Amino acid sequence: MADNAEWLKLYAEPTLEPDLPIVDPHHHLWDGHLGGYVSPRYLMHEIAADVSSGHNIVATVFVECGAMFKADGPEHLKCVGETEFVNGIAAMSASGRYGPTRIAAGIVGTAPLLMGEKLAAETLDAQMEAGLGRFRGIRCGATHDPSPVVPAGRTKPPPGMYGDATFRAGFKHLAPRQLSFEAWCYHPQIPGLTDLATAFPDVTFILDHFGGPIGVGPYAGKEDEVFAAWRTAVADLARRPNVMAKLGGLVMEVNGFGWQDRPKPPTSQELMERTRRYYETTIQLFGVERCMFESNFPVDKLAGSYNTLWNSFKRLTAGYSAAEKAALFHDTAARVYRLT
Repeated sequence: MADNAEWLKLYAEPTLEPDLPIVDPHHHLWDGHLGGYVSPRYLMHEIAADVSSGHNIVATVFVECGAMFKADGPEHLKCVGETEFVNGIAAMSASGRYGPTRIAAGIVGTAPLLMGEKLAAETLDAQMEAGLGRFRGIRCGATHDPSPVVPAGRTKPPPGMYGDATFRAGFKHLAPRQLSFEAWCYHPQIPGLTDLATAFPDVTFILDHFGGPIGVGPYAGKEDEVFAAWRTAVADLARRPNVMAKLGGLVMEVNGFGWQDRPKPPTSQELMERTRRYYETTIQLFGVERCMFESNFPVDKLAGSYNTLWNSFKRLTAGYSAAEKAALFHDTAARVYRLT
């Protein structure tokens, strides 16, 4: 159960457009996660309950979160344990015993690109082998800000990681293996990501969580200023045709909207209205063929249930054509992650 499970029970709403096919391209799986409002356990039974809560989720993509790294063996290969763990859950899902959704049909792991080119290449090969056909790419979180109030990424990434020569030497091994790169950074770091995407045009980049607009610490109370800076940076990034955008992950504590402090969860209408300018701007800049809605669960349980979150996306797109909805909810993710 989520640490805010009782709070989540205070509000529920009917599912909108329950037949619309959805690929959820971003969720996590773990056991023993510590801290805050996040579910300490999110395994097969927990995600199966969420994806069967009303919406037509046909498949999902797992994204790395530091779960189940190996306790032993070479340091650079410990992260392969996460792929082995997730592939086991994917195999359980493929049995059909947990519902029709194909959970973790695609897997995004990680690799220690800062440990040197040789070890990075060895890790990528080991990850692909462990994925048994499901491994699609890597994420190396870059979230860093000079303010100590802004949370650093799990791996405590150094400033300027995207421009680091050692990082880029490892990065060049992605394209020959047809592996994508999941970009998780904060909004002041987007220009560095743009430079990286420009340097590697043959790699498919996926921008996670809108590039992390910050709303805490020195950015608190400066929502319009943050949005303006974010828009300028993301508009430049969108000019790189090899970059895709995930639409979601905007309700975390670092974003500063404070959903967790409300007496009860927001409605899907409230969620949509509060954050819609980020969604509409990104869709306008990238086009529906390069955008995909994401749940970022269980992290985004901070603001509401799985059902309410996807309802908010459907409210946002109420006036969109059937083809546009198909791209945003299913087709872009299925194409980018090569799901069949």
